[in-house]
Amino acid sequence: MITLSVIKADTGGFVGHSAVHPRLMAEARREIERAKSSGLLIDGHVESCGDDISLIMTHTYGQEAGLIHSFAWDTFQATTHLAKELGLYGAGQDLLSDAFSGNLRGMGPGYAELEFEERPSEPVLCFLADKTEPGAWNLPLYRMFADPSNTSGLVIDEKMHAGFAFEVYDLHEDRRIVFDCPADLYDMLMYIGAPARYVIHGVRSKTLGMTAAATSTQRLSLIAGRYVGKDDPVMIVRCQSGLPAVGEALEPFAFAYSVAGCMRGSHHAPLMPVATGQAHPSRFDGPPRVVALGFQIKDGKLIGPRDMFDDPAFDGARRQAVEVMDYLRRHGPFEPHRLPLEDLEYTTMTSLTKRLAHRWTPITTEVATPVGG
Repeated sequence: MITLSVIKADTGGFVGHSAVHPRLMAEARREIERAKSSGLLIDGHVESCGDDISLIMTHTYGQEAGLIHSFAWDTFQATTHLAKELGLYGAGQDLLSDAFSGNLRGMGPGYAELEFEERPSEPVLCFLADKTEPGAWNLPLYRMFADPSNTSGLVIDEKMHAGFAFEVYDLHEDRRIVFDCPADLYDMLMYIGAPARYVIHGVRSKTLGMTAAATSTQRLSLIAGRYVGKDDPVMIVRCQSGLPAVGEALEPFAFAYSVAGCMRGSHHAPLMPVATGQAHPSRFDGPPRVVALGFQIKDGKLIGPRDMFDDPAFDGARRQAVEVMDYLRRHGPFEPHRLPLEDLEYTTMTSLTKRLAHRWTPITTEVATPVGG
């Protein structure tokens, strides 16, 4: 069995929240090479999206493996140390603990992992996003695995026709449910249409009995109890041979759909699919970005990556993102650009509510006397 782990963290922004400094990337790559040489990893690749470093790794230790998570933690500690030397912004902001404790759950870094028997041809897409939250994957996963207008294989591929099972997390109540689609599709949409709370964690083929997709579901504000930056999720999608084709898995991103995040993690903005060289949001910390790295996995080796959004076919989505960003920015501090108050719990809203509590008074039925009346 091969395990593919994608583990990410923001350990310091260059400049502001826009990018990762080249020296941090070089440090992470050195650590990956050491881990390969020692036999800990079969293979590894380092990539960035915005101010996040992502470690894409193959190994044989399974999901939630302490050795792998400890390696990622130590790597992020090393890049944090360097970020502090360089005076980078928010150095180590995703590392919410002082010491590693078994695995990364609840410690800040986000991760998505899949363990699988390698097929003769194993095409995999690794999606990395910046300036948004884990629920940003809900819409594309629905379209990839449950919407025949996006994925024709749901209709014409007999291995896909039975549908897929979606594991959904309730991040507020720390519970999960599995929806059997297409039978449960309308029920599922009621929940995943609220991506701030309900997040698709994984998708499994009912016919093949294999996991097809996995996402990171860590919410930093829910872990820390305060706003410490947006979650910047990652996602793994296996493709072909009874699963969505590569083109079907990429198709949802031809639409610059709205996600939560952007400036101070407190605004709706369009998600822009970009090549890795353009994954550096700057205008109002946006628009939020997503990159797609394509690999063929053979004997655990990562053959690639291919920069899948480095394609003029996505120029329309990029133009649309710019237009939608212009439209939303004109709203200033008003909804629907700004998030609703219940999603601003970990910003100034809590302290503001306490500070102004004594100034709120009951609404009475008494009519004020007009001036001069």
